[in-house]
Amino acid sequence: MSSSDGTKTRRGHLVTLGVVLVLAAGLGLTARGLGAADEALASFDAASWVWSRNKGEIARLNGVTAKVDTRVDVGPARGHELEVVQSDRFVLLRDVHTGAIGTMDLTDLRAFWNGQSAPGRGISVALHEAAAFVVDAVQGRVQQVDPKSLQSLGDPLSFPPGITGGTFDGKGRLWVASPSEGTVTAIAPAAVASEGTTGAGPQRERTESVADPSHDLALTTLADGAAVLDRTTNMFTRLGATKTTTELPLSGPGLLPPHTVGSTVAVTVPADRKVYAVDESGGVRTEVTVPGEGSELPAAVAWEGFLYVADGGTVHVFDGGGKPQRQISVPRPGGSLELDIRENYLFINAPGTSTARVVDNAHTVRVVDKYADDVLGGDPPPVTENPPPPPPKRKPPKPVVKEPGAPRNVRAAAGNAEARVTWQAAADNGAAISKYVVAGAGRTFQVGAEQRSLVVTGLTNGETYKFQVHAVNRKGDGPAKSSNAIRPTSEVPDAPGAPVAEAKADGTVTVTWPAANAQGRTIQRYTVTAVSEGGSAPAGDATETSFTIADGRLDYGKQYAFTVVAVNDIGAGSQASAVSNSVVPYAKPGRPDSAEAATAGDQAGAVRVTWAAAAENGRPITKYVVTAGGRSTDVTNATTTTLTGLGDGQTVQVSVAAVNEAGTGEAASTTARTVAAPTVTVTAVNPTFNTAAVTFAVDGGGGTPTCTLTVSGGGKGSSGSCSSLNATGLKPSTDYTFTVTAKNAAGTTTKASAKATDALFGTATCINGTGDAAQRVYCNADVDGRNGNEIFTGTKQSDPQQAGWVKNGTKLKAFCKKTGDEVYAFVYNNDKRSTWWIQVEYEGKTYIPWAWLNLDGGDNLEDLPTC
Repeated sequence: MSSSDGTKTRRGHLVTLGVVLVLAAGLGLTARGLGAADEALASFDAASWVWSRNKGEIARLNGVTAKVDTRVDVGPARGHELEVVQSDRFVLLRDVHTGAIGTMDLTDLRAFWNGQSAPGRGISVALHEAAAFVVDAVQGRVQQVDPKSLQSLGDPLSFPPGITGGTFDGKGRLWVASPSEGTVTAIAPAAVASEGTTGAGPQRERTESVADPSHDLALTTLADGAAVLDRTTNMFTRLGATKTTTELPLSGPGLLPPHTVGSTVAVTVPADRKVYAVDESGGVRTEVTVPGEGSELPAAVAWEGFLYVADGGTVHVFDGGGKPQRQISVPRPGGSLELDIRENYLFINAPGTSTARVVDNAHTVRVVDKYADDVLGGDPPPVTENPPPPPPKRKPPKPVVKEPGAPRNVRAAAGNAEARVTWQAAADNGAAISKYVVAGAGRTFQVGAEQRSLVVTGLTNGETYKFQVHAVNRKGDGPAKSSNAIRPTSEVPDAPGAPVAEAKADGTVTVTWPAANAQGRTIQRYTVTAVSEGGSAPAGDATETSFTIADGRLDYGKQYAFTVVAVNDIGAGSQASAVSNSVVPYAKPGRPDSAEAATAGDQAGAVRVTWAAAAENGRPITKYVVTAGGRSTDVTNATTTTLTGLGDGQTVQVSVAAVNEAGTGEAASTTARTVAAPTVTVTAVNPTFNTAAVTFAVDGGGGTPTCTLTVSGGGKGSSGSCSSLNATGLKPSTDYTFTVTAKNAAGTTTKASAKATDALFGTATCINGTGDAAQRVYCNADVDGRNGNEIFTGTKQSDPQQAGWVKNGTKLKAFCKKTGDEVYAFVYNNDKRSTWWIQVEYEGKTYIPWAWLNLDGGDNLEDLPTC
């Protein structure tokens, strides 16, 4: 994260081989957004550049607007871990996977990959205004570079291997800590003119002792100075105009953020999920416990009186009194969240997803779309987000926490009036080891948990010494383990020649070195020590001039260098050799997690496959190989794909394997079924005299079917629902065939069912209730000559064709309609008048004038076919 003065305060996790900066052909980075110089520098005071791994671009988030105003394509780093540091003028990038270093001048947004370092976590870049550094923590090398060309400025500064830190304070001094010496150093950069270096290199401005040698140190820079935590003793030192030291009541080894904005420093104890707010006097102002489980919390930050703690896809927030505030959630972050403070804004970036968060100094949170198109040069291609995380696994029972076990392989080697004591880590038994205690020669030494070696000086040659080592965690002291007896002597061999390390694809690391001069005696063994950022530990012993460190002993993706000590036949050890080159252990990728395959319902012969990224194990994953049904697909820069060309309704075994430089890792497997043609079952046809409701069941075969109803012999079908459809425009007492068609990506299926519509009835109506008594009698009795509601064999009102009559209100089954004589009901049946006659069931099929018959369902002639 960056402070208000432009200092970058978050480095990311970086480690690598020795730095070799080379001027290469610049690989340009393409800007999507503001292009002119005046636009490029707009709002830089309240902006932060953030990385989007899936997109392969950096975006500038404007804190005032909570929007992206510029996007820059960084295609070569797509899918990689990228370190981004910035000032008001420049942005420096380091691709952790390849070691490439890029620079971008914000006056014109032109950026080039001009630098190269060794890949892996352990080398970092630092930037303040026009001062830029490349810090190799493993080799202990600090090199100033020109921020425009990345060419070296002056000679590098050398420190003991295994330093930590490498961030600027607000006054432009770079601070590094040397655990092996127990010191912290402030470095004053060389002045950089607009044309380049002034000729002078960087200088050590101030070196302070803050701990005994071989203690673990954590460093944070301040507005003016630095603060350092001795993680072995919990002593906290502020280095400003004066130096103050206090002991903190921590429950375990603590972490500090790379940079602190303001006077309060957040100290995080991951093992106990605790954060302590330490004020300017060194006192603990607030202590909070972070909810949840796990001991992987990164360092919290203190800002504007609050504490912010990233935890997976959540940022926990606590006020100055330690009271929890509303959490900030970032769904599917795709990796660790990054917190960056610049100009009264806190920027929260999720490199693996499309969004970020901006928090103002009133602690109001706003969401930012990093892929926004409404910037000059926008319109990016669509990007597939990571699939939803798998359901949470059942939490394992909490382990029983107890005192640590005994250190392993405690060895001592005599030197000239000194002894070198080494050991391998003790089991922590559920609580992080805070330190080791070495006792011997009448003295007691405290050693950092990440050091595990100690040179004891001031011994007397010829006397016999033994040393005991035990580990300490928050539960107490573990059992001690004794070393072999040694007798210091001047008969020590020369140091071996400079070793050479090689990381191999099987996860092992081989270290070789020129034999040591035994000075007349015999070399009995060589002891190899691994040096990493901020620590060192014995790797093992060899009787020859080569040693192979087994797979799993060193962390993949982390950079290591090695020193070698020769021990002769009387147990006397040499000085340590020069440090080797740095290597990054690696092996085949891990097994992809949460692999799932599902039917691709919109494609025939296809399944969709998703998975969580596999562990890279020290080398970037170049692709995933997805196989099903004898077909394989290579997938890059994504964790999802669709496999096609499979059979319909086929159940296939799907495997997903990651590939890196070491080869193809273990595959994850799952099964899925391609979409099959649908099946249809008609369950019922429910007609009326002019409609029908058809209900049915459809098995979509894993796809999403569409359904249609058609009707033979006339009428109108419908489409839409795949459970019930309606037919309209039907005729009464008519046989129809109702056909349901279901269709999906794999095919079409039909199912038919025959059914007759219901009969249509009418009511014989001679009187409307307004006529006189004679008329009512006339419609309900045999009267000589004529009667109401008369029925005829034809469509003429003719006595010879009269078939009979029915009483008023009689129901008659209707078949069809036919034209004939006009009949005028006069006062009967509301003056109904028509030439239509209705064929009804009365002594066979006979006719009644429509004027005397009111059809059910609205008296609509369109409900009847023509005879």
